[in-house]
Amino acid sequence: MTAELTRFTRTEPHPGVLQLTMSRPEKLNAMDQAWFRELREVMDGLGEEGDGIRAVIITGAGRAFSAGGDIDMFAGLDGDVHRTRPHLRRVYDAFHAVERCALPVIAAVNGLAYGGGTELALACDVVLAGRSARFAFKEPAVGLMPGFGVVRGPAVMGRHWTRYLALSGRDVDAERAERAGVVQEVHPDESLLPEAVSLAAEIASRPTLAVRCAKAFINRDTDGGFNESVEATALLFGTEEHRDAVKAFRESRASGA
Repeated sequence: MTAELTRFTRTEPHPGVLQLTMSRPEKLNAMDQAWFRELREVMDGLGEEGDGIRAVIITGAGRAFSAGGDIDMFAGLDGDVHRTRPHLRRVYDAFHAVERCALPVIAAVNGLAYGGGTELALACDVVLAGRSARFAFKEPAVGLMPGFGVVRGPAVMGRHWTRYLALSGRDVDAERAERAGVVQEVHPDESLLPEAVSLAAEIASRPTLAVRCAKAFINRDTDGGFNESVEATALLFGTEEHRDAVKAFRESRASGA
């Protein structure tokens, strides 16, 4: 496990429950290289005998769960497939680490969950959302596809909902996300974390081996499709449409538009 976290904070709101809070509120908890590295290291280090943790909550600080990939990181990749391919592998490995974590992981989605934020929710075992939560794959706006989302989305919410979100870039509120199967419970914003802690504590009280076996069997077929998605998304990073969209986004942000 990483010795020092810069993108997350760890707390234990209940015995046996770890709350992992994304801690870049000034950037809407955007995901950069450090974010992906730290998430994987934390997930891979959980569930070891003697650590006392039996359930995990992931949430975001401030007004967003996560706005997705840090656009400045995209610009730094320069569309070079030799850079984007290992970057995408790190992205998928981080999300997959949530799936393969021995412990159940609950997403408590507060506010915006765009791009990688929705993909992170898809990777979690259970998703609770505040009423102000919004879900979307925003990748089409910058000439990309949600690489993890197009692989995992069909199993979670079906092909039609995955196509609707991945092709349009539109966002949906918490109630529609619940109907799509992404979200299992919707709560008032002020009740979201207490409800997530209550559920995590309930799960943590169950026999550990039974919970771990259930998660392992449910997630036993989650390895397929990633290699093909890595290659397709890496090619999209090299397109002129993607470069132009990233440039326009950064210029708009710099001008305050």
